[in-house]
Amino acid sequence: MNELIAWLPPELAALPRYVAALAIGLLMGLERERNPAAKAGLRTFALTALFGVLTTHLASDTGATWLVAVGLAAVAAMIIAAYLRSPREPDGDPGTTTVAALILCYGLGVLIWHDELQLAVMLAIAATMLLYFKPELRGLTQKLSRRDLLSMLQFAVLSLIILPLLPDENHGPYGAINPYQIWWMVVLIAGVSLAGYAALRLIGQKRGAAMLGVLGGLVSSTATTLSFTRHARESEAMVPVAVTVIVLANLVVLVRLGVLTAIVAPGVLPALLPILLGGLIAGGLAAAYGVRRLRPQGELPELAMGNPTELRTALGFGLLYGVVLLAAAWLTDRLGALGTYAVALVSGLTDVDAITLSSLRLYELDTLPAVTLANVITLAVLSNLVFKSVLTLAIGGRRTGRHVVAGFGATALGLLAAWAIMRSFSA
Repeated sequence: MNELIAWLPPELAALPRYVAALAIGLLMGLERERNPAAKAGLRTFALTALFGVLTTHLASDTGATWLVAVGLAAVAAMIIAAYLRSPREPDGDPGTTTVAALILCYGLGVLIWHDELQLAVMLAIAATMLLYFKPELRGLTQKLSRRDLLSMLQFAVLSLIILPLLPDENHGPYGAINPYQIWWMVVLIAGVSLAGYAALRLIGQKRGAAMLGVLGGLVSSTATTLSFTRHARESEAMVPVAVTVIVLANLVVLVRLGVLTAIVAPGVLPALLPILLGGLIAGGLAAAYGVRRLRPQGELPELAMGNPTELRTALGFGLLYGVVLLAAAWLTDRLGALGTYAVALVSGLTDVDAITLSSLRLYELDTLPAVTLANVITLAVLSNLVFKSVLTLAIGGRRTGRHVVAGFGATALGLLAAWAIMRSFSA
């Protein structure tokens, strides 16, 4: 906006701010105009936004900063009086949403005068979306159980209360233990799992085996594998559904690893991403072939998942991450890359996230090069696939196990082929 102001004559220098405020007011007012119960619509919101810029303009020029507060009080009093003079609508809506929206619109006008245009536009769009999606948001809250709300509150405790209190300092052998960084990894894993858990609760059970597999993989591929292996053992008719869900859930692990790497250490992506894509493509083709051949259908069983944000679960992952991190740092120092590979082979049997995040931490500490890190993660994934293949064969039986092993085998071959191609290019 400053560039545009520079091209205007001095007497019109403030005009772009008023135009931006008018646009924001029209955007919010357009949505309110659709609501017959609202006492403020297109023109009221546009004028209110302009009024916010005007009062701030006058306050800046005269030094009377109290004008901004007076303007806010005037807007609030005006819209509240409008609702007090008219009876409530038949649906009993008191109109507080429109009151809050109009006050916000005034505040956005104030922001614009202070050259916070981008922030004001983002807030205006977010507010308009909240106003527009009222039915969907109301339906969403009705679907949430007490347990779901508890999960969100627990995540808020993990991320907004515990995390800021921890010291961001390196301690212990090799400076590998950083309380803040360890808990940040806990919050990251809990956040990804909570997003999958919420989506699973809202839509997963209604969208078929493919969607259930994807969402189950976001929450916990191990829990999904165990749950549907047992379903397949109890009912032969469930085998096609179980195989589809299990293979897709474990393909999502590769997507999770890519996302975690992009957040924690994006510099590793050039070495790791082609390998993950190789496994994802090969496994995805095998899964598509399996779906066409097995034709999964019928009512899906309930996928029972634990709360991914429980403090006990968070502490357990934090402890596992710290142990794997120390073991990897120590063995890397003593044995070089071979030591890290040994940790990946063992820890990857049950959990890929811990060794992935600990390896990324060592990369950030300049202890582990990107190429070695890609090898470590690949080995951990292969170890995890082997473990789950044995698990599926042992619990689900030969019919379930051979289909799952075929899907896992295709994923493993894709990973190894992409790894070999990457090594040949780097040689």
